[in-house]
Amino acid sequence: MKVLLINGSPRASSNTLLGIKEMERIFTRQGIESEIINIGNKDIRGCIACGKCSELGHCVFDDIVNETAKKFETADGIVVGSPVYYSAPNATVQAFLQRLFYSSKFDKTMKVGAGFVCARRGGTTASFDVLNKFFTISGMPVASSQYWNNIHGGAPSEAENDAEGMQTLRVLARNMSFLIKSIALGKEKFGLPEKEKHLWTNFIQKDF
Repeated sequence: MKVLLINGSPRASSNTLLGIKEMERIFTRQGIESEIINIGNKDIRGCIACGKCSELGHCVFDDIVNETAKKFETADGIVVGSPVYYSAPNATVQAFLQRLFYSSKFDKTMKVGAGFVCARRGGTTASFDVLNKFFTISGMPVASSQYWNNIHGGAPSEAENDAEGMQTLRVLARNMSFLIKSIALGKEKFGLPEKEKHLWTNFIQKDF
C-alpha cells in the first residue's frame, strides 16, 4: 500500500513540508509506503483545454504531471499539502492538480484523498475546500481528522509550535491509513461499487 505526498511549497524548508514529513512518519509506523513529490518549485503551466489528453491518455505537456500520474495510478491514496496564497492554494498547486486529475484517464474510485493547507494567519478553510473538490469529483473517499486540516506558520519551522495543527495531521495520517486498509479489504470481498454511465447535463440547453 502506498500514498503519494505532494508538497506544494516552493521553499526548501517550508512549514508545509514539515506537515508532509509529520504525516510521512505516521504512514511509516502504519506500514504504509509513502513518497514525497516536491512540485512547488517546478515550472508547471496550466491546462490550455486542448483536449489532446483524450487522444493520448496523458497531458500534452510532458512534465512532472505525467510522471506523477503514473505513480498515482498505482497508489492507494494521495495527500496534497499547499501553502495559502490569497486565500487559495498557490497557482502551481492548482495548475498541477487541474492537469493531473483532468488528463489522467484511469479510474480513481476508492483511492483515498486528503489535503492540508498552511498559512501564517487566514485563508485556510477556503484553500482546504479547493483541494477537496478534486477528490470528491473523482469518486475518492476523503480522509478526515479531528479538525480542519490546517497548520499555521509563517517563519521557517514556525508550524512546529502549532501543537494542535501538527496533531491534526498525525490523526489524519492514522485515519487515512485505516481507511486505505479497510478499502483494500472491502475491495477484496465486495469489489468496487457499481458504475453507471455518466449523464452529462448542461445548464444551457439549445431549443431545436
